Amino acid sequence: EDALSHVFGYCNVNDLSARDLQLRTQQWLLGKSCDKFSPLGPYLVSADEIRNPNDLDIKCTVNGEVRQHSNTSDMIFQCDEIVSYISQHMTLVPGDIILTGTPEGVVLGYPVDKQIYLKDGDIVTIEIEKLGKLTNRLVKEN
Repeated sequence: EDALSHVFGYCNVNDLSARDLQLRTQQWLLGKSCDKFSPLGPYLVSADEIRNPNDLDIKCTVNGEVRQHSNTSDMIFQCDEIVSYISQHMTLVPGDIILTGTPEGVVLGYPVDKQIYLKDGDIVTIEIEKLGKLTNRLVKEN
């Protein structure tokens, strides 16, 4: 019940996935843990500045086109639930970062003919109310 009192702050994270690697096995870790994945920022907002992390507008655009637009209130699990659950299975220490997930609109949720994957040079912006905008350019490395 006091899980959020242990949270120092909040920030945006671009939870990238290499779908080709992710779908090779039943474990998604490989597709989410490549070098340079999960950029975060543009800054860390202290928890006392965020009245309710479970009610923030959230948006993702690719080259200016909205791909995801929702609110953290629509997430499957609330922030306090996530912190509480994780802390039951591992020791959390200052500096740990927890990614809460993403709203509807990920490419795998669309019919195959509507799936548009990121490509080299695409500009992705993650924006969460009160947390600013995190913008990255996709650079495909060989």
